[in-house]
Amino acid sequence: MSILTRLYRGETNFNFIGTRKRWYFASLVLLIICVLSMAVRGFNVGIDFKGGTQFQIKASNTSLTTQQVERALEETGHPSESAAQEVGSGATRQIVIKTAELSLAEQSETQRELARTLGVDPKNGISVDSVSSSWGSEITKKAIQGLLVFLVVVFAYIALRFEVRMAMGAMVALLHDLVVAAGIYSLVGFELTPSTIVGLLTILGFSLYDTVVVFDKVAENTRDLLSTGRETYATAANRAVNQTLMRSVNTSVISLLPVGGLLFVGAGMLGVGTIKDLALILFIGLTVGMYSSLFLATPVVVDLVERDPQHRALAKRVQAKRASARVAAEEPAVVGAAAPAIRRGAPAPAPRPGARPATRPARKRP
Repeated sequence: MSILTRLYRGETNFNFIGTRKRWYFASLVLLIICVLSMAVRGFNVGIDFKGGTQFQIKASNTSLTTQQVERALEETGHPSESAAQEVGSGATRQIVIKTAELSLAEQSETQRELARTLGVDPKNGISVDSVSSSWGSEITKKAIQGLLVFLVVVFAYIALRFEVRMAMGAMVALLHDLVVAAGIYSLVGFELTPSTIVGLLTILGFSLYDTVVVFDKVAENTRDLLSTGRETYATAANRAVNQTLMRSVNTSVISLLPVGGLLFVGAGMLGVGTIKDLALILFIGLTVGMYSSLFLATPVVVDLVERDPQHRALAKRVQAKRASARVAAEEPAVVGAAAPAIRRGAPAPAPRPGARPATRPARKRP
């Protein structure tokens, strides 16, 4: 049977649990890199969070470049906070550039000077969007509050639906996904916008769904495990991950395909900025969520459960049974390898033709 057939039927036997230490190490290295990047590089925070003024110059019928727009803005005395970006193509082509927060008078003056320098219509060719820093800090506060409430509700649900140790494993996986997704944003320099926060909460929900599916199978496989003693918790959990592997792969691939379309077609070809912000975090989060649900959440639960004295005793009983079974399986081979014993009273085997007798006949005395 091929690997694809066994994968489709949920009959694979990959050792996810037995190799969990190497996955712990890989996750630890990735987390360290992400945390260091967030501490050293920080984030490319959008105008909605730090406040500022944004100018959008229509460049559909012109040959304007981002460098020309940056130089023109610098000549106004209000240099850009970040590099100018080109979005859209053809009739929708625009160049977006951001400055620090400007007053209404400064916005109008900068808009007129940009229009004169770049040769565009000051009213229809340039649009201005301004966000105060206080509004950005309020968004940040609400986002953190929403995330904390989400984590508390998720922990309570999994603890009531399954057990506390599974809730702890799910929290480890969710926090792992959160830090890795944020760290990748910091490493690559993607702009952090409200769409990013919406996408982040979305991927946490996806990761939670995938984890709960695996946990449900783990709970089914480990029911009455202590009383039956047929296998260890680690063995049953590893079987559950293999049984749900195809479902996790299917769910992730089917989810990644439309998100990839949004990212590479909507953002890459059409240049829609809002779609880009949402698609980037979804694409990163869906991939990381699939990894954590398979290689992190269940192994953490196994480590927590196997600290229980009852499960340690179960592991010893199962190990003793397996040792006895191996000895019993080896005994027939040992007996078969030895020479067969001749039972008392049984006829001796006939000699082979031409063979010398085993004993010489006794001589008669004269």
